[in-house]
Amino acid sequence: MTPKRLILALLGIALFFIVLVFGAFYFLLATGRGLGGPTHVDAPPSPTTIPLAETVTTDGYTMPPGFSLATFAEGMDTPRFMTIGPDGALYVAEMGAGRVLRLPDADGDGTADSLQVVADGLYRPNSLAFAPDGSLYVGEVERVVRLRDPDGDGFFDVQQAVITGIPKEGHFTRTVLFSPDGAYLFLSVGSSCNVCEEKDARRATILRYNPDGSGEEIYARGLRNAVGITFRPGTDELWATNNGRDWLGDDLPPDTVQRVHQGDDFGWPRCHAGRIEDPDFGEPGSCQGVAVPEVELQAHSAPLGLAFYDGDLFPEAYRGDLFVAFHGSWNRQEPTGYKIVRIPFDENGPAGGAQDFVTGWLTATGEKRGRPVDVVVAPDGSLFISDDASGVVYRLTYTAP
Repeated sequence: MTPKRLILALLGIALFFIVLVFGAFYFLLATGRGLGGPTHVDAPPSPTTIPLAETVTTDGYTMPPGFSLATFAEGMDTPRFMTIGPDGALYVAEMGAGRVLRLPDADGDGTADSLQVVADGLYRPNSLAFAPDGSLYVGEVERVVRLRDPDGDGFFDVQQAVITGIPKEGHFTRTVLFSPDGAYLFLSVGSSCNVCEEKDARRATILRYNPDGSGEEIYARGLRNAVGITFRPGTDELWATNNGRDWLGDDLPPDTVQRVHQGDDFGWPRCHAGRIEDPDFGEPGSCQGVAVPEVELQAHSAPLGLAFYDGDLFPEAYRGDLFVAFHGSWNRQEPTGYKIVRIPFDENGPAGGAQDFVTGWLTATGEKRGRPVDVVVAPDGSLFISDDASGVVYRLTYTAP
């Protein structure tokens, strides 16, 4: 090879590596995954969940005595958030197929009779909420769609976009929720990145609208990715889960559960969990005046759906407690999450930290059997659990031992 050709070859190799490095840099920024290595922060680590004192194990899933977990429906393509319809049936957002499914159990045998498609042609639907008039709102990536069934045949023929132009980059799942009186529609919009200064003020917020999509306002801000939102039964208290930033190590910052008031600022990107100043976007005093979470959770657990237990099947001690689905970590040296936890409540709020409730989606050998997404209390008091990795909805029941 001549010196000229050697130089050209070396320049080509150097150019290849430059493109590779910048491509990786862009990918990490676009996906919100940081720049690859943890940043050191001096702060107390996030708490771990409290293990159960007594347990039973069935088919590899561990839970308190008297409880049992069984498959309610399977064969779905990325089932995400769920809701109970006016007819008492379970409805599921099937993200991978762009559909809404109805899962009836008319014979009451504890398994779905069928997977009924009641809406299709949707773009990555994540969540569902029924309005007082019976119409169904669906949270897509860039819009919220109102579905109606004017002929009453069980299929939502009419689709109307009531909210459009939602920013789509980064965290793309959208969760919709009606206020208890049906007067307002809430929408959670995650950040575009792992940690950054947002150009669109609607990012990392919970938004509030009129049911027709008008009157948009930022209800609360500084929530990096509040995937799960719900109202505490019998109150007007809005509660949310929040996924903290990545690349501050295995145990920082905590993921959180918070009570959300109108006007709250939870501090992201400058402050995390109300106490940890961000090493890149924070400065001394950055956490002063920010809203503080009610419960800290193990970092990288990825809490998603949450539900207050208002049924009468579980023992009295569980009434009013909060159940949260941990989707599980993707960037922790030792995986964590992949379970359902219980947070005990009294009349004032949380009465303790998160406790393991159903585990087993992450085995002792590190095998991942699925990823819990959402929890919903059924009319009979059982608990539905969706799993978007295995395509299953589980049903958790209780029988006194």
